[in-house]
Amino acid sequence: MSLIHRLDARSPEFDAALTRLLAYDASQDEAIETAVRDILHDVRTRGDAAILDYTARFDHVRADRLEALEIPRADWQAALDGLPADQRAALEAAADRVRRYHEHQRAETWTYTEPDGTVLGQQVTPLDRVGLYVPGGKAAYPSSVLMNAIPAKVAGVSELIMVTPTPGGARNPMVLAAAALGGADRVFAIGGAQAVGGLAYGTRTLPAVDKIVGPGNAYVAAAKRRVFGTVGIDMIAGPSEILIVADGSTPAEWLAIDLFSQAEHDELAQAILLCPDGGYLDAVQAAIERLLPAQPRADILRVSLANRGALIRTGSLEQACDIVNRIAPEHLELSVRDPQALLPLVRHAGAIFLGAYSSESLGDYCAGPNHVLPTARTARFSSPLGVYDFQKRSSLIQVSQAGAQTLGRIAATLATGEGLHAHAASASLRLDPQP
Repeated sequence: MSLIHRLDARSPEFDAALTRLLAYDASQDEAIETAVRDILHDVRTRGDAAILDYTARFDHVRADRLEALEIPRADWQAALDGLPADQRAALEAAADRVRRYHEHQRAETWTYTEPDGTVLGQQVTPLDRVGLYVPGGKAAYPSSVLMNAIPAKVAGVSELIMVTPTPGGARNPMVLAAAALGGADRVFAIGGAQAVGGLAYGTRTLPAVDKIVGPGNAYVAAAKRRVFGTVGIDMIAGPSEILIVADGSTPAEWLAIDLFSQAEHDELAQAILLCPDGGYLDAVQAAIERLLPAQPRADILRVSLANRGALIRTGSLEQACDIVNRIAPEHLELSVRDPQALLPLVRHAGAIFLGAYSSESLGDYCAGPNHVLPTARTARFSSPLGVYDFQKRSSLIQVSQAGAQTLGRIAATLATGEGLHAHAASASLRLDPQP
């Protein structure tokens, strides 16, 4: 098995080869779907008792009351205070940068007044209550706490309820510290589909939320998909992706490691490099072969790169950008001498990293923009998580008496044409008597 695919965009067979490379089976596992359906029904029916039963079964944490699984705020602060100085400083710096970036995204209410005195506009309000799912155990990501919690609080969300499983009762101190820095209001030591159901439907102890955000395993993703409509969700994320456009000016070792940075997530992750210089692609492949054996997650890297990774020679950087738009990657690195020149050619990508020093890993942790990004080509129609995901908009319509004369006649004519006579009458009643 080849360590990584080599493709040539100038070849007549390229389109078919790229289609095969990008193929990802997102079909839902029937056993998972059945289990999640049953868990959600049980939580909706039995509330706290169901969550306690599943927490004991799956996480081996037993409690008589769900209140006993709420982690006190003092424990979050103790976790923050107990961090090594370098970890705390890094977490605080990341939180500050994420907050400052997202403050630029906050939308405000606006109106305008027409000449006849009619006022139109939009009222922007935050969601009342949001649930944040945070993986626990080995897959514990404090950076995800910051990326989800901070934009919610910047938006003005009144109550942020975090749920995180604690297998065997083990709490991750950095996750709790991030909850303190990110602005969480309550934290519960529960997880899985049962936690998603509790947040969506509400129980005696766990209040129902308006939206659920945050990553999780296949059961969590299936549960979020099922409760959508009862609550909002952020997105259903697929495997991680990185796409790099290079012109050969970046050290080959840098880009080999950048490809590793996403391929190491799991065997389904995708890492692709596009470059018009075949010799440079050879150098990157040599760097991959040289550096991979020393990687702690080398076994995962080998599978990911062999199945879904590729080094692709293009006819030009412009052709590389055409391929970028076809793939619509989660993460895009423009590792070229003049990335600003290529930027107008890129229409579809979750996050764009410009220049050799803008490694994707900086965006994962501390650059500032959100690392919750659309995957599996959804960047063609969706955006990174942001403050706007925690705000909603209501249209404002204040029609003046003069405005009603114009709008009433238009509306009555259109309503009559549609056969909706009460609509027409409602508009016509506001018309001034004709002289």
